[in-house]
Amino acid sequence: MIRIILVRHGETKWNKEGRFQGQKDIPLSACGMKQACCLADALRPVPIDICLSSPLSRAFTTCRLCAEPHSLPVSSDARLTEINHGAWEGMSSDEILASDGERLRLWHSHPDQVTMPSGESLEDVSERAVSFLKDLPARYSGKTILVTAHDAVNKVILCHMLGIRLDHFWQIKQDNTCINIAEYTELSWRIVLLNSTAHMGYLFSGIEQKGL
Repeated sequence: MIRIILVRHGETKWNKEGRFQGQKDIPLSACGMKQACCLADALRPVPIDICLSSPLSRAFTTCRLCAEPHSLPVSSDARLTEINHGAWEGMSSDEILASDGERLRLWHSHPDQVTMPSGESLEDVSERAVSFLKDLPARYSGKTILVTAHDAVNKVILCHMLGIRLDHFWQIKQDNTCINIAEYTELSWRIVLLNSTAHMGYLFSGIEQKGL
């Protein structure tokens, strides 16, 4: 068996502003650093063997802060990089609505049917994220792995684990520094915990981010 603690990075300025950041390397904000420290404190007593992260600094910094109490190094894997939003990166939903409204509306209603302008589709993200996931059992049998990634990456991973289509993407929520736990046994995944934010002092968040 392997166990994955799948978390999302802390908040960035662009998260707060509702901008699509995608693969732009936007660092954690002061709030995001505090969130990451709360996450690290929550995971301090949890046995962790391996720490893997997206190479983008908002995820890598979050992972590093969580790894430090365990004296573990952090390795990056490009397959965990956030979806490439292409021409939308840096834009707000209102700006995209004015210039590419039809595609934005389709993104919010049928996300599996959208390829970002000069960017990726959810299927593209799923292909690389699931490839990452499939490598883990053979490499880390019996280990507990901390994986720090992004909203879209986490959601496609969870869709794969649950055996549901990518058109269910918006039915899964991933708050900043949320904790998901999954276990792999006998060739299948089971979800133990989903989008937990109890370490932040609340059971659920009312925040609806416009940009990923």
